[in-house]
Amino acid sequence: MPTTATPGRSPWSTLVWFVKGVLGENAYPQYLDHHHRSGCATPAMTEKEFWRARTDWQERNPQGRCC
Repeated sequence: MPTTATPGRSPWSTLVWFVKGVLGENAYPQYLDHHHRSGCATPAMTEKEFWRARTDWQERNPQGRCC
């Protein structure tokens, strides 16, 4: 029976990865990865600074969401 899981990844870990992506839990690690790959001269924001900036941006730019 074929599975939809990534090779080497269990269906459970694939589900966890997907849910974290939908909920935005992986946003800070993605930001850090992008920041380091871009070679930016400024230091990366702390996690607290990142979430504050993200929340402020969402408040200024409302998009379709439940709340």
